[in-house]
Amino acid sequence: MRLKQSVFGRPFASHEEQHQLLPKRLALPVFASDPLSSVAYATEEAMLVLALAGTAAFTLLTPISLAIAGLLLIVVISYRQTIKAYPDGGGAFIVANDNLGIKTGAVAAAALLVDYVLTVSVSVAAGVAAITSAAPGLIPWRVWIALGFVLLLTVANLRGVKEASTLFAFPTYLFVFTVGAMLVVGFARCSDGTCPTAISSGLDIEAEVGAVTLFLVLRAFASGSTALTGVEAVANGVQAFREPKSHNAATTLAVMGAISISMFLGISTLARWFDVRISESTIDEYGTVISQIGRAAFNGGFGFYVLQVFTAAILILAANTAYQDFPRLSAILARHKLMPRQYINRGDRLVFSNGIVTLAVIAAALLVVFQAEVSRLIQLYVVGVFTAFTLSQTGMVRHWLRLREPGWRRSVVINAVGAVTTGVVLIVVAIVKFSHGAWIVILAIPILVGLMLGARRHYRWVAAQLREIPVEAEPRPTRVLVLIAHHDAGTDRALRYAQLIHADAVTCVHAEEPRSDDLIYTWDAAHPRHTLEVLPGEDESISRRVVERVRRERDLHQNARVTVILADRVFRRSVLAPFAHRHSLAIKSRLLFEPGVVVTDLNVLRRSRRSGLPRVPMNRIEQVVLVSDMTRPIREALTYAERLGPGVTAIHIDVDTAQRERLESQWEESGYQFPLVIIPSPFRSIVDPMVGYLRQRRRAAIPGTLISAIIPEFIVPGRVTQLLHNQTGLAIKGVLGGEPNIAVTSVPFHLRPADTPGDT
Repeated sequence: MRLKQSVFGRPFASHEEQHQLLPKRLALPVFASDPLSSVAYATEEAMLVLALAGTAAFTLLTPISLAIAGLLLIVVISYRQTIKAYPDGGGAFIVANDNLGIKTGAVAAAALLVDYVLTVSVSVAAGVAAITSAAPGLIPWRVWIALGFVLLLTVANLRGVKEASTLFAFPTYLFVFTVGAMLVVGFARCSDGTCPTAISSGLDIEAEVGAVTLFLVLRAFASGSTALTGVEAVANGVQAFREPKSHNAATTLAVMGAISISMFLGISTLARWFDVRISESTIDEYGTVISQIGRAAFNGGFGFYVLQVFTAAILILAANTAYQDFPRLSAILARHKLMPRQYINRGDRLVFSNGIVTLAVIAAALLVVFQAEVSRLIQLYVVGVFTAFTLSQTGMVRHWLRLREPGWRRSVVINAVGAVTTGVVLIVVAIVKFSHGAWIVILAIPILVGLMLGARRHYRWVAAQLREIPVEAEPRPTRVLVLIAHHDAGTDRALRYAQLIHADAVTCVHAEEPRSDDLIYTWDAAHPRHTLEVLPGEDESISRRVVERVRRERDLHQNARVTVILADRVFRRSVLAPFAHRHSLAIKSRLLFEPGVVVTDLNVLRRSRRSGLPRVPMNRIEQVVLVSDMTRPIREALTYAERLGPGVTAIHIDVDTAQRERLESQWEESGYQFPLVIIPSPFRSIVDPMVGYLRQRRRAAIPGTLISAIIPEFIVPGRVTQLLHNQTGLAIKGVLGGEPNIAVTSVPFHLRPADTPGDT
């Protein structure tokens, strides 16, 4: 824990969230780092395409750059309209979902997710390219360097939004200042009609495709349109701003647009005036476009090296925009049941940690697969960006036509122009870049949409089943199977537990192993009243024999609930304790998917031989049931606890105020005669407050008391679908696995497969 806090910082309580919101001065570098960094290579990408037609084609750079700048202006104005209409956050998904339907919204979301992943990969690869261009000896290590930067960005963002913003703001502002200084110096040196020349000036670039064609111009336009990446970030992240959120977001977007357009047009203009010439075969020798401009403007002096350093920094930090928006979008999608619910959870530092880690892993994989080469990764870019642009602006047109708010006609025109323009560019980009790698993105988006809609169908099916199942739970007889592996103190405690609860029948079971005769002999001598049933069949696995025996018990007594008790010796307190005994782990894993079967872990912490403390015999049980709501699965666990005996307490971990208030109201109407204890969780964790409460109960209890933690779990059909649900029960069992005098009982509630009649 100390190591975790030294790396990521102390945890933030939920009430500290307001202190993590961003003022405009920090929001600008956070959300603008991606579009601002795009100007460092957007001109270069357009020129690399024009170079295919030879040196003469570079004359088209100016009109192409003006067209891209005009498109960027249209998109900025359009997204300001989006922020105005959706002051609580108007990302492409929200807009498309509200106005065009969930399927269209899923397409927009998938496009954005792909774009964010590629933003990290391309930005880091471009930053590493800037470093290796200054130090060519590092080229063989570029993949490892890129992965190191991904790790750095991940750790910084896991420390919190505001901390990452503060850390990365300085390099972003210095990049803007340095590029601005380069442009001022460059234009000043051209004021007398004589411009300095780039190092590549006069270089003869041979044509590879013959004459300039419309297709080549469109392809250059599509490549240069990378200047638009990241423009949507502000509209997606309105919730990260301080109040008034929408006003601050719109102002930040306007400032970002003005800086991006000015820098892009300035770099493109100086590239022509300085006679920069570049191609795929010459870029390693002469350097990038912005480096050639900087070298000529600053005469290769100190300013040039400062420019190189901060260009590399901003290219890498551009990934920070994706680190802000990918987790936030993932959480929104999870609330709409389009992604696993785990993405809603906030980490210790009030960030969506699962989204951050997912983004880092996928981006790192792309960097490895494509060897951190910008030229290969850039071909996958832009398609997702313009898909989201087009759907968002189309949705806004529908929004204004539907609500007809004051000024709606002007707004319709603005967003309609944005939708048509970005739609045309999307078609162009998809066509001209399809064979260069864009087909991967075009294929990935529908696959992601299919997975999202599949997750939504699953969650809706689960919710429908929980609504259809009668709420009231019926008490059932309890039949206990105590699994015996060795005759030791753990076995005695397991048997004692079975005797203390109100069980209708207790059976001791042993799966036959070599040397079982000694166990049977000692067992008969120690427990003459409990016959040990031996399961023969050494050719079959132990877990298989045990599960088959449990099934027979359940099938013979269909109205009863079968409780299986396991007692393993644990050598130390550790979250890995449940994994120390492979046979027990296999048995518990398989029994989790058996309807009508409850599993109790009664682990015994092995004491040191030097310990002179006598073991206090178990003489009473206090049952604690974890309660989140009053659905049927929870009531089944409460009824099971009541059936075992008195001394039941229900506890609720307060991580959501609305959920807690709803539960308190339901509890008053339920009629249960035992108390409901509300445990505050300022740090949003369920496991830690529960474990702390159980330890406190154990310390306060009289000697010989066992605290039994009863964990309700609902089980959906299929192993893969388990990934769509929070595995809180598994986490609790892992933490409590090495705790003495605390038993963990899993009460699963199995939802029936689709099209299966009857109750569960």
